[in-house]
Amino acid sequence: MPSPQPAERTLPATAKNGGQMALACLAGAVLFWGTSFFATKTALNAGVPPMTVVWLRMVVASLVFAPFWRRLPKPNRQPGDLKWVFLACLLQVGIYYLAENYAMTLTTSSQAGVISAIVPLLVAAGAWLFLREHISGRTIGGIALSVAGVAALSLGAQAGVTAPNPALGNALEVLAMISAAGATLAVKHLLGRWDPWLLTGLQSLFGTVFFLPGALLSNPATWLAIPARAWISIAFLGVFVSLGAFGLYNVALARMPASRAAIAINAVPLVALLAGWLFAAEKLGALQVAGCLAIAAGVALAQVRGEVRPEVDTGLSEGG
Repeated sequence: MPSPQPAERTLPATAKNGGQMALACLAGAVLFWGTSFFATKTALNAGVPPMTVVWLRMVVASLVFAPFWRRLPKPNRQPGDLKWVFLACLLQVGIYYLAENYAMTLTTSSQAGVISAIVPLLVAAGAWLFLREHISGRTIGGIALSVAGVAALSLGAQAGVTAPNPALGNALEVLAMISAAGATLAVKHLLGRWDPWLLTGLQSLFGTVFFLPGALLSNPATWLAIPARAWISIAFLGVFVSLGAFGLYNVALARMPASRAAIAINAVPLVALLAGWLFAAEKLGALQVAGCLAIAAGVALAQVRGEVRPEVDTGLSEGG
């Protein structure tokens, strides 16, 4: 009698559906983040000050979130959770936006694009160190390939503005990326006990308060003169980016390792470039096309499932 063959290791249907949902959420987040550059540029070109744009989009996101506040599951709070919520809000909304906005006035978008590719590396390292996540060879290969693609996109682009202090600008961009990676790890630590949409809404509320002083210093008397196209862009940024993109990303983060979710961020420049090509008639060079293909391949490689591994504890390790 032949010996029985070992059962094929397959994922349960619920796990497969959860993985597909996570990938769909990542795709939505990347789409909204990628098209946000066009919307932001539209508002800024209409004469709306940067701090006003950021604050108004946070107000819009908070107003949309407010009616759903009581319908979301209450968090299963543990001692110390509030400090992690505050840290996630401060890093993602406060420090990130401030550092990113001022960095773009001092350095070129090409250099900033290269620096932004370090986010998946920082998240992967932090997830391995603090969250005890396994980093597969596919994920490492996907990160490397996507980083090379982002570098190709940036090197193939032509700077349209001057860079008065690129050293300081690049340092601020690095600070923004460290903040983004830290926020991802803080949110990942809370997920499972806190609803991802609740965390997203709290970040919007935090941003409404945090950026209010800057908005008030930007001459509120001029807000009535903001043209309709700028208001449409600000509404898009508030609803679909500050609330939608971050919410979808947090949902994906709850369903997959932080290192795999973070690598999708490298697809944002790809979407932004394609959006500029489609809607603003921006030209794509051969190097940029190659970069697009490399990013797509890298993100796809990192999302391919390897062998099934048991779930790991997503809490921070002792002393973390």
